[in-house]
Amino acid sequence: MESNHLERLIQTVSRLLWSISLLIVIIIGFILYLSQRSVETEKKDVVISDSLTKPKMDYWIPADINSISDSSKKALVEYGKKLIAETAVYFGPQGSVAHSTNGMNCQNCHLQAGTAVFGNNYGSVASLYPKFRARSGSIENIYKRVNDCFERSLNGKALDTNGREMQAITAYINYIGSNVTKGEKAKGSGLKDLSFMDRAADPQKGKTIYVSKCLSCHGPEGQGTKIAGQPTYSYPPLWGEHSFNDGAGLYRITNFARYVKYNMPQGVTHETPQLTDEEAWDVSAFVVSQPRPHIAVPNDWPDISKKPIDHPFGPYSDGFSEKQHKLGPFKPIVALQKNK
Repeated sequence: MESNHLERLIQTVSRLLWSISLLIVIIIGFILYLSQRSVETEKKDVVISDSLTKPKMDYWIPADINSISDSSKKALVEYGKKLIAETAVYFGPQGSVAHSTNGMNCQNCHLQAGTAVFGNNYGSVASLYPKFRARSGSIENIYKRVNDCFERSLNGKALDTNGREMQAITAYINYIGSNVTKGEKAKGSGLKDLSFMDRAADPQKGKTIYVSKCLSCHGPEGQGTKIAGQPTYSYPPLWGEHSFNDGAGLYRITNFARYVKYNMPQGVTHETPQLTDEEAWDVSAFVVSQPRPHIAVPNDWPDISKKPIDHPFGPYSDGFSEKQHKLGPFKPIVALQKNK
């Protein structure tokens, strides 16, 4: 009897110890599981935090001028940057080099001295020039492109291509774009695409937008705002005798609307635009409908079939009017070109 009782007691204790061991194993496993989940959560938090705090590297970043070891080259590139940022100081109505432009600065159109993402920047100039341009019907180099801006956007005179100023400007443009592979387009260069509307852009609607969103900086007559005591504009004139002429790229509404949508009012970016698409089109229609200097360029687009859909001057190779080419609607023009 005692032997059987002892045997049953040993079996009971054994089962109890086995149950305790199993419970300990389960507890340890659960603790390890929770620990692993905690580590994974921390990793996810780090990834999310990094994505919020680290700058995005998808878009072009200009080559760093401070990394230039050759002092003479660095000085030339830095001078070029100054010419872009403060063009009026050197070439404006009271310029130190020449009195040959309207007083605007290159960076009034090419933001942050031509480095802003989708701010009409120079990221792809060095990589894509020389190239064929339908406007002239010829292969163009960077000198030609710079002088186009001087003659059209600055409503001035072309620079001597052998002069120090032209050499400095092109040295700057070439250097900041030297990190882009030849033949490729830099991400975020030029202007960001904007969808077409189903209607024509409306200057009258645009005037209302201009008064509420633009007038405080660019003035009631589009005359711009100068920096006190300096010959340069903090906010450039958008029309009138001191603005870009009707041969400039921004006189075309598709360029102006894309520029405005993703860069204006000042302080917005292409990721945080303030204007709706319709507001961008309409305010652009208002601005390009205002008076400005005229430049005679009868040789633009020698092949008229290559004219952009928004080129505001005929003749055209299609049956659409000059008004529709200037203000839209553009979808029918695009559809016809695709069919051809």
